[in-house]
Amino acid sequence: MDLHDSYGRPISNLRISVNSGCNLRCVYCHREGETKPETPLSLEDIRAILDVAGNIGIRTVKFTGGEPLLREDIVEIIRSVPPGIESSMTTNGTLLGSLAHDLRDAGLARVNISLDSLNPETYKSITGTGLLSDVLEGIEAARDAGLTPIKINMVLLKGINEGEIDDFIHLVSGDRHLILQIIELMDLGGCPLHADLSELEEKIALHSRKVITRRMHHRKKYCYEGAEIEFVRPWHNSDFCNHCTRMRVTSDGKLKPCLLRDDNLVDIRGKRGVELQQLFLAAAKKREPYNK
Repeated sequence: MDLHDSYGRPISNLRISVNSGCNLRCVYCHREGETKPETPLSLEDIRAILDVAGNIGIRTVKFTGGEPLLREDIVEIIRSVPPGIESSMTTNGTLLGSLAHDLRDAGLARVNISLDSLNPETYKSITGTGLLSDVLEGIEAARDAGLTPIKINMVLLKGINEGEIDDFIHLVSGDRHLILQIIELMDLGGCPLHADLSELEEKIALHSRKVITRRMHHRKKYCYEGAEIEFVRPWHNSDFCNHCTRMRVTSDGKLKPCLLRDDNLVDIRGKRGVELQQLFLAAAKKREPYNK
């Protein structure tokens, strides 16, 4: 059984927020669209969700937070992913150094690592912590464990890290294990840190030796100066929205058909089996392109 919404879009990717807590205090954090997170889902609830995911055509699952590595049972969560579903994780990388090999042994395929500055002072001003060295160690540990390709998620922040683009390109240049994702800050209310990526993407596109259009979301990947670079623009990219194959599970047990909406959630905490599968179907019917 493959799950589709009313617009014919397949739902093949599940993004599960396993907690809302984080050891960083990033100035722009949108908390995966959660407004008042409650107690995180139990391991048993997550296992039930993953079991249903395997029955409805989910091909990939990404674990997020908060910071997912704060969960003491995170390795068990990864081990619970059914055969045939690829698992990945978005993490801030600060705790990855000691866990990378255990996560790989449990079945994790790859990681996205959030890193918005390579300058220790700027990193501290963005995250409220001085843990940059731990993140860099986490990148090395992920590479050593084979959690690749490693996507470096850089949120571009107006007036803060715009001058570091060349440094990030240099970081990933010539390294087949690293991909740079430059991410548009979601402007959910006139945020002064929002930076328009249009001009930067045009420049990169103009000087790239090769441009690949990814199947998922029709997003382009640029081969530029020995680096692989992607631009993530969910807010101003109608293609990204119109071809979305993703559904979210919030840390407190709600199916969230669209990141940008909070008025169509479906509560699945404590549900099992057929009832849980029917709730996935109900959530799929609530999906519609935000930019339609």
